[in-house]
This record gives sequence, C-alpha cells and structure tokens, in this order.
Amino acid sequence: MLPDTGTALDIGANLGVMSYYLANNYPNREVFAFEPIPYNFRNLEKIARKFALHNLRAYKLALGNKNGTLEMVLPIEHSVRFHGLAHVKHDTIEEKNDGEVFQCPVIRLDDFFSDLGLEELDITGIKIDVENFEYFVLKGAENLLKKYKPIIYCELWDNENRKMTMEFLTRLGYKVQILENKELIEYNPEKHSTQNFFFV
Repeated sequence: MLPDTGTALDIGANLGVMSYYLANNYPNREVFAFEPIPYNFRNLEKIARKFALHNLRAYKLALGNKNGTLEMVLPIEHSVRFHGLAHVKHDTIEEKNDGEVFQCPVIRLDDFFSDLGLEELDITGIKIDVENFEYFVLKGAENLLKKYKPIIYCELWDNENRKMTMEFLTRLGYKVQILENKELIEYNPEKHSTQNFFFV
C-alpha cells in the first residue's frame, strides 16, 4: 500500500526488523526509525551498517505527547531480557514493570520534524508498536497526521488506551481496518479478536 518513494516512520523500531524491510526493499524511500532502549538501538544501528541502508535514519528517542524525559523499563525474567516488551512506565500500564529502567529523552513527533527543519516531507506510512503507549505518541503527532494522512499500522492492546486511540484517529477521519484473507476489511469488535490494526 505504500509508494516506493516518500517517507515512512518506524516508531518503536525495537531490534530493527521492520526498519530493515521498509528501507531495504525500497531504496528511494526515506525511513525514520525511533528506538529509545540502548540495547535495541545498537542492534538497529548494526542492521543499518550491515545492509548499507543509507536511506534509514535512526534516532535514540522516545515519542509522546509532551517533551522532556520519561522512564522506560526493559522486563527481565530469569535473567533474560524481553526486548519486545520494553515500554514506558506509565500509570495506564500495569504489566511487566519489573526490569532494567532507563531515563529516555521524549519528544512530540510534531516538534521533532519542525526542530529538524523537515516540515515538507511526504510521510506516507507509520508503523507503531510501543507497548500500550500508542495513544500518547499519536496525540503528539496530531498536526502531522492531519497534514499527511499517512497509513498507520498499529498494535493495540485490548484496553482503554485502544479505545482512546481509535476514537482519536476516527475523529481525524481514519477508518479502522484489519487484515483478513489478504484483504483489509472494516474492524468489528463483536466479530474480530486481534491486536493489529490498519488506520487508513
């Protein structure tokens, strides 16, 4: 669904799997990847170097609805780091809060691009997986979403943050869809059980 050119955002890039596919398969597309956890970010940088992804820009930043710093936790169980479950310590997130804690810089996406002087990008798509913090990240990108109307691929847990995210994006004109039999169809909470959504 994404064009071969333009700009895609990987928010919550983790170890860099999606960043790799977004950048490697389409060398004329620019990819901005955001990953605040140091272990994950080092791996993301390794991938960019190994595959010579010159169109990938990686930033060791968290995104949110205000600027400053926040705490993130990397869950550890039986001495094993659960990289895919790293998340913001927030009063709406009660699960897996034991582990290694990091102080991370956080910025609103609207401010990030204006601070860089990059306010005329053709942002066509966003992949976001930030472990139950999606609403706050997208709220901090409201102007960007209104301006570019990118396709959003998003993981959402089944809780109040999912409801707030869907209501927010629906107000901006997005339709909530899911992938079924290789086609996007309208999401029906009475019929569909999933954590993965497309907002178009």
